[in-house]
Amino acid sequence: MFNKTLVPQSVAREIQGMIQSGQLKPGEKIPSQREFSQKFGISRASLREALLTLETLGLLKTEAGRGTFVAAPSVSDTGVSGHMAPWRYSDSYSVFDVFQTRILLEGEIARLSAGRLTQLQLDKMERATQAMEVCWANQDLLANVEADLEFHGVIVSACSNAMLKALYQTVRDQVTETQRQPIPITDPERMRESIGEHRKIIAALSANDGSRAKHEMETHIRNTARCAGLEP
Repeated sequence: MFNKTLVPQSVAREIQGMIQSGQLKPGEKIPSQREFSQKFGISRASLREALLTLETLGLLKTEAGRGTFVAAPSVSDTGVSGHMAPWRYSDSYSVFDVFQTRILLEGEIARLSAGRLTQLQLDKMERATQAMEVCWANQDLLANVEADLEFHGVIVSACSNAMLKALYQTVRDQVTETQRQPIPITDPERMRESIGEHRKIIAALSANDGSRAKHEMETHIRNTARCAGLEP
């Protein structure tokens, strides 16, 4: 049923669709992992990854001893739960550590990518930014984050330092989680600001201005961290 390399994302998208269509209703307990894994024809490991992604995005909520439930929409315009999920990498790194590392790593990667991005890559970044806007308006939270990941990934791909690129890949799972983590408490104004910050990064890279690209990237990540209640 699903592309094996993208099973968790594909299943997460299916379940998000079930929530948006009302097939799974707010406050409703979702089927057991055994039932769901059989329904989708996937392993429980892939299903758990999909459920963790949806929980981080605020679409699901796990209650100890009771199970996993569809999160009730908040009273805000976001339509999400308004509460961040527990940080899933707490056994190894704090979310603060990851944001701090992102500032150092992605700021320098942006600086070194200036002057190396083709117009096709810059256009791809703009399309990803536009997709973030559309997907947020439609509350397609999975696609919103996927577009965000694509934006940052294009910059990494152009970095002139192979070791920095390798380091980014080493911590990519944790970095991805910091891009999902603040979504449940992100209001429409902050999303507009974030999209504007993306365009400032694109402008700096288009001008081949490495110093400005680094500054804009660091500012963007710091503002995202602030949205999560952190000051790295």
